[in-house]
Formats: sequence, structure tokens, C-alpha cells
Amino acid sequence: MKKYASKLICTLACALLILTDQLTKNWIAANLKGRDNIVWIKNVFELEYLENNGAAFSSFMGKQGFLITLTIIVTVIAVFEFVRIPESKRYGWLHAAFTLLISGALGNLIDRVKQGYVVDFFYFVPINFPRFNVADICVTLAVPIFLILFFFVYKEEETEFLFKFKKTEKTSE
Repeated sequence: MKKYASKLICTLACALLILTDQLTKNWIAANLKGRDNIVWIKNVFELEYLENNGAAFSSFMGKQGFLITLTIIVTVIAVFEFVRIPESKRYGWLHAAFTLLISGALGNLIDRVKQGYVVDFFYFVPINFPRFNVADICVTLAVPIFLILFFFVYKEEETEFLFKFKKTEKTSE
């Protein structure tokens, strides 16, 4: 059991993050769709219901088939690589980054498949920042963690196991 402890913890964290994402989106849809924003901090932070038919910053608008396919591919690769991470404290942050990436991808994938759009709702008013959700936060946190780990923490040989596929040797006849 100890051999797979971090993967089990990450899997439970992934399920909790996806559940949080879905519950917040459902609550927002039930309470804000067609209604005024909820102001948390006047002129700073609000909750606003938005149906996003695209991806980040409303890119790929109306391309749900493409986005679903891309998300499935990225998620399958991420899960495959996550499973290959060694069980070691040295790779704790790498486990966390993959957990965040997979959670965010699946959270928004559920919306795309179920409704054909993603529900976004967090809104920073002063900079008119695009609306986002819990799944977006997960993906956004994963990216800088990956960058820091790969550029400043791990040596190249410490991550050789990632994205490496076993080659079959050809025999000469």
C-alpha cells in the first residue's frame, strides 16, 4: 500500500477537485443564470455566470469536437505519465502538477460533453479579466509548477522516464 500512497492521495485529490469544480459550476448555474452578478468585493471581484463555448480566453469558439478530442488526448497522456512517476518525495510536486492538470482537464471536459460549453464565473472587474472556474485554476497552477520543476528543480536524467516509449530492437538477418 505504501508503494502507491502518493498516487492514491493524488487520485483522491483529483476526485475532490473535480467534485469541487462541478459543484461550484452547478451552484453558479442554479443561482446566477439569468440573474445579476454576486459582488464579493465592489469593483474588484464578482461571480458572473458565463457559458464559454471555447477554450482559454474564448479561443476556439464553437470548436467543441476539437476541444473534446484534444482534452481526451492530453488527459490520456497525462494519466499515462502520472502512473510512471516514481514513488518518492523527490517527485511530490510532479505528482501534484499532474493531479492539477488532470483535474482541470476532466472538470472542463465534463462540461463540454454534458452541455456543449464550460461554465465560467470568477471575474476580476478592474482588469476585465476573462471569467474562469475551478478547473481553469487547476490547469493554470499546473503549468508554472511544471515549468519550475523542469527548468529549476530536476536534472534531465531525473525525468528521463517521462514521455519515453520503449523502443523495440530490430534484429539483423
